[in-house]
Order: sequence, then structure tokens, then C-alpha cells
Amino acid sequence: MSERQDGDGAVDAAESAGLSNQDESGQSRPDRDGPAQGASREGGEVSVAEDDSRAGGPDPYDGRLRRQAAVALVLLGLATVVAAALTTPWRVLTGGPPDPDRDFTVAQIARAQAFDAAVSLSSYLSLAITLVFAGVLVATPFGAHVLARLKGPWWLRVILGVVVLTAIVELLRWPLGVWAETLMRDYGLSTQDWGSWTADRLKNLAVEVFLTSLMLVALVALARKVRRWWIPAAAGAFALTVAASFVYPVVFEPLFNDFTSMRQGPLRTNLMAMAERDGVPVEDVLVADASRRTTALNAYVSGFGATRRIVVYDTLLRAPQPEVELVVAHELGHAKKDDVLHGTLIGGLGAALGAILLYLVFGALRRRTGVTSVADPRAVGAVMGLMTLGSLLMSPAQNLISRHIEARADVHALDLTRDPATFVAMQRRLAVTNISDLSPDAMEYLLYASHPSSPERIAMARAWAKLNGVPVP
Repeated sequence: MSERQDGDGAVDAAESAGLSNQDESGQSRPDRDGPAQGASREGGEVSVAEDDSRAGGPDPYDGRLRRQAAVALVLLGLATVVAAALTTPWRVLTGGPPDPDRDFTVAQIARAQAFDAAVSLSSYLSLAITLVFAGVLVATPFGAHVLARLKGPWWLRVILGVVVLTAIVELLRWPLGVWAETLMRDYGLSTQDWGSWTADRLKNLAVEVFLTSLMLVALVALARKVRRWWIPAAAGAFALTVAASFVYPVVFEPLFNDFTSMRQGPLRTNLMAMAERDGVPVEDVLVADASRRTTALNAYVSGFGATRRIVVYDTLLRAPQPEVELVVAHELGHAKKDDVLHGTLIGGLGAALGAILLYLVFGALRRRTGVTSVADPRAVGAVMGLMTLGSLLMSPAQNLISRHIEARADVHALDLTRDPATFVAMQRRLAVTNISDLSPDAMEYLLYASHPSSPERIAMARAWAKLNGVPVP
């Protein structure tokens, strides 16, 4: 249950900024956490009294504005639900009850259980720290007190506030990360040294801080100028989500891996021919140098339009060629159905919804947090805490949608290759190599499982074989 790879091709809203990319992780970890003065009305705008949260002026959270925001929240919420309902394949082929004993040895099942038990404690402790810290930011003036010590123009204090609060919670979680990495090494999943691991973790934090700062600087700027700031904030959140998902593959992914075109040979030829047969335009298949940090097998599709890319880990290329082709067929299913684009649009609607909900919720919490408005840079802590809690509350719904999309991509791979025996062999290899949880408990499945479990996917392949008159593996 740690940050490990255990599947192929997931849809997730790229968490801290709502990015929507296909990723082979199979599990996601909610690992995010997360100020404004009084105002006076001037020419239809709000003029903020710098560092005076009690300055006179109209209440930015008066009853009329809150009612308007509530109506917008309901309408946008309905639009988001409709969009998710229409783009999610709710009726996907499923098999009978998953049966790990049929496909995995006693030793393999025992190893998966031992690994899950070992990493679960560190993962849940990290989640607990994240939630407690978010709760402190939302329910107390701790964040305002910390950020009140920062100096400089308001926008600099917003950025520094994000850096300071992120650093605090990361320092609390860092020993748990070291513990989890040690376990990954003990089980042969990690090939990194401590320097490489630290560099990756710091780069991930830098990306998170950059995107969060970008969002919050824009949010505070709007709140300082516009009474109904939730309107442009919702539009901006949607636009940022779409833009970030588009540029993420070419701007942020290269920070963590080097990508090269798959070398010429029978595998590349077969993959390109399969894509053409499937009617999916693919200019290239990229190989990521993942082996320098992990032994896990993985592939994913990310971006859309001009930045869409299908990526396979170099570790996956050690598998038999038919199994690699099946994994890529799964990714072609994501590309053909525009899963990244649909996920991005739904993620954008969710981000817009979150901006309106932030306005409504913050109005009720402002006394507890020690600030009266989002226009105060000291409100950054409360906003980050609310973002963290919102992300956790949304993760079960996101995972539910993702599991259905992943199941559709599995069916697509079977329809394209008509080879359930290789599909089953590939799922066994992925599960054993990545030490996937073969029987996740209900809580883990709800919070973390963005893919069906390997036994579920194998059962579905056997159901497909029966339905299509193919020998059942």
C-alpha cells in the first residue's frame, strides 16, 4: 500500500493541480495539505486594507453573495455529475468472484500480504499526519500565526506561506518516507540510492509548491479585486487544470525520467501496426528509464492533442513481447476513448466546483482561522488545509470512475489482441513483480485502488474468453 506501481494505465486527476494523466500506478495516495484582509468598496471592486483584517467595508460573505454562490455550486455540481456519468463506462464486462488462489502460489500470496502489512502502517501514518495538519490549518489560527511572521509584498508572502507550510508537513512525513523507501528496497522494488531518492522527493515537492503557489497567488489577487471572486476563480481553476494536463508531459515528466523513442525492431513495428489497426494515431512510443529507480513494470498515456504520448517503462521491455503488446493495447484503449481529455475536463469542472465551495466554506470558518477574507495572504494555510481535505473526500469517487475506465481499457486490449491467455500471464507478471495487493481490504480499495485488483482483471479476461468463444486460460 505504499507508493508502488501495480497495474497499467490509470486515470487520475493529477492531484495537487487537478492534472489528468493516465498512469500505471494502480493506486493513489492522498498526500497533499495545503490569508486576506477586510475591504472597502470602490467603483464596484474591493480595495484591500493591507494587513488589517478588520478594515471597514461590505462583507465579502454576505447572505446575498452566499446565496448566489450556492446556486452556482448546485448548477456546476449537477454539470460535473452529468459529465462524469456520461463519460464513465458504468456497464463494463466483469468476471466472477476474484480467486487469487487459482493464479498465484501460496508463497506469492504470502509475500503480497506481508508487503502490504509492512507498508500499510507507514502509509496510514503519513495520511494521518497530512489530515491532522490540514485539520489544524482549517480549525485553528495556526496558519495565520505562522504566516504573520512573513514579510514582503502580499504575493511574496503567499508564495513563502506555501513553501513554509509545505516544508512543515513534509518534515513531519519525511521519516515515514524513509521508512517506506527502506521497505521498498527490502522487497527489491527500489533501485535508488538515498541521493537519488531525496532528489526525486524534492523535485516532486518543488512541482507541488510551484503549482499550488500559482493557484493561490491568482486566488488571492482575485479576492483583493473582486467581491464575487469565486466566479473568475472557478473559470481560472478550470483553465489551469486543462493547461497543466496539456503541458505536464513535456514540462514536468522530463524532470523525473529521460524518454527515448523505442528502438527499431519487431516490437516497435508490431506496436505501430497495432495502433494503425486500432485507428489510433501514434507518432511514437517512448521508453522511460525507470529502471534507475524501480524494478516495477509500468506503462501509461498522458497529455492530449499534440502532447499525447504513450510511455512504457524500460523494465517492462524485459517481459515477453506479446505481454508488452497487450499492455500497449490497454494504453491504446485509453487513447482511443480520449480518457485523458475526458478526465481533464471532469477534473477541471471539479476544480471550478472546489473554488466555489471554498468561498462558501471559508466564510463559515474564517473566525476559527483568524482571518476574515481570502484576500489576506495569511489565509493561505486555511485554503491549503481545505484543498487537502477536499482531495481526500473526492478520492473515492475518482477511484470508482478510474476503475471502470481501466476495466474498459482491459476489454479494449482483449478485443484488439483476442489473446486472453497472454492477458492473464501479463496480469500475473505485473502482480508478482510489483507485489500488488491481491485481496485489498475495503478501506484500501476505497481510498487507493484506481485499478481493479489483478484477480478481478484475470476473472474479467476469462469472462471475455467465454463470451467470445475463445479457450479459457
